[in-house]
Amino acid sequence: MKTRHIRIEEQNTDEELIRQAGDILRSGGLVAFPTETVYGLGGDALNPASSARIYQAKGRPSDNPLIVHIADMEALDAIVRKIPDEARALAEAFWPGPLTMILPKADIVPRETTGGLETVAVRMPAHRTARELIRAAGGYVAAPSANRSGRPSPTLAKYVAQDLDGRIEMIIDGGSVEIGLESTIVDLTSDKPTILRPGYITRQMLERVLSYVEEDSTLMRCDTGQAPKAPGMKYRHYAPAGELTIVDGDREHTVRYINEELARAGQRHKRTAVIAADETVDLYRADIRKSVGSRGHEETVARELYRVLRELDDEEAEVIFAEAFDGDGIGRAVMNRLLKASGYHTVQV
Repeated sequence: MKTRHIRIEEQNTDEELIRQAGDILRSGGLVAFPTETVYGLGGDALNPASSARIYQAKGRPSDNPLIVHIADMEALDAIVRKIPDEARALAEAFWPGPLTMILPKADIVPRETTGGLETVAVRMPAHRTARELIRAAGGYVAAPSANRSGRPSPTLAKYVAQDLDGRIEMIIDGGSVEIGLESTIVDLTSDKPTILRPGYITRQMLERVLSYVEEDSTLMRCDTGQAPKAPGMKYRHYAPAGELTIVDGDREHTVRYINEELARAGQRHKRTAVIAADETVDLYRADIRKSVGSRGHEETVARELYRVLRELDDEEAEVIFAEAFDGDGIGRAVMNRLLKASGYHTVQV
């Protein structure tokens, strides 16, 4: 299959190109497109064959649910059996935007899209091109991140092409994404609203609307083996090709430990790399040093993380050490992605 590459600027949308992309989706094809979070791989969410093609193109396990993207609040009624008051309140506060809600699915949504579950993950993206494409496609687009399963999510179209060229019909290049991490996922089908995946919309932000929100117990530790209720809960994600270890501790001990391990890896003739903050990156003795920004600016760290992981693959890093990044805000989402990227391989110093 030959993949068609087109360029659409968010502030200057080409209606004819959007129509062509929408026609591909309506006919069962796949289109990768930009959102404010990461690039998504879109298919018709109400067509079981389209969802099956998404899993095939990504090499994704079929029990890993897909997110249904909508462009208008009215579209929610058709795919959700019941919309709780909490969902309406969150939609009013954060849609369009980087928030996904888990809700009871209507019969119209095929189980192929929901990973066999009776719930559906729904999001309304803020990116103008994404919303116009969703409307052109009929209003319901299933779209996980546009990468091969397990790889870092793409924040640029060139990384979509690396993973999916020849596997899908079209890639829409919309430039660099704004946020750089996938949406926050909140489950509204249990007794208490529960965060299943942290993201740009933080727990503190959600609790300004809902008073109390829980976090799933597996956010910062290995999955316990239960069926995944949302994308990214069960399988290793976001992983570079090299062996990644996260080192958590105070600055002095972290730098000393990483440099000692870098020296050992160098003796084995391994190409080494470090992921660090602006404040410490120059302290490391690695073949490749990558800063994801200042610890004082968590949003920059979030935006740069996947780009850095991709660049380490481009530069053939074999042994990678990363400083731990955590906090009450989006730093928690950064740490969640690093943990999954490393397969929860962490060292406390």
